[in-house]
Amino acid sequence: MTVAALLLLSDGRFPAGGHAHSGGAEAAVKAGRVHDAASMAAFLTGRLHSTGLTAAALAAAAAAGCPCGALEEAADARTPSAALRATSRRLGRQLLRAALAAWPHPDLDHLRAAHPGGAHQPVVLGTAARAAGLTPAQAAAVAAHESVNGPATACVRLLGLDPYQVAAVLARLAPQLDAVTAAAVDAALDATAHNDVDRLPAASAPLLDLYAEQHSSWKVRLFAS
Repeated sequence: MTVAALLLLSDGRFPAGGHAHSGGAEAAVKAGRVHDAASMAAFLTGRLHSTGLTAAALAAAAAAGCPCGALEEAADARTPSAALRATSRRLGRQLLRAALAAWPHPDLDHLRAAHPGGAHQPVVLGTAARAAGLTPAQAAAVAAHESVNGPATACVRLLGLDPYQVAAVLARLAPQLDAVTAAAVDAALDATAHNDVDRLPAASAPLLDLYAEQHSSWKVRLFAS
């Protein structure tokens, strides 16, 4: 049951809205920073160790039972871009809707009532993971995976990259995904034990913030973010 829930939550076909977002890849492609498999790999690596680590820790903390109100404040503080905050909440609303259909749970109902405008996606992800019977480590793994898989899929559409090459890049990132997941879980459990969300990672990627602000002003774009 737990493995099945993990696979479902991490499946790109789960109706959480992520397929419509590039995670900064569209703006990076337009800027010329991502133009082939090698530059995509560098982009994904940087994203994993910055926003990926932060999201994974927030998700793990939510799955561990850390108060969602405190995590929402922590997510806000770690997301300086207004465009990215809006995107995170939009994705959170979509994920919450899907999670409530799949795993009805009082914690999900409480999250929806407490944040009618939408909670941050990693916080919803961790809460959904707990509702589905998953562990903080599994929640962190899903968040870390999402931080690179979504942009990689977007690069296939944006650049026409060979899907086999893209799959190979993701496979080579596996050890780093495991390392980021482990670091996120350690930080999340420490923050939960001390009831102090300031102990969570605050790894940032200023260029992604700039890309998000630029991308939000485009009149023509393939992805929502």
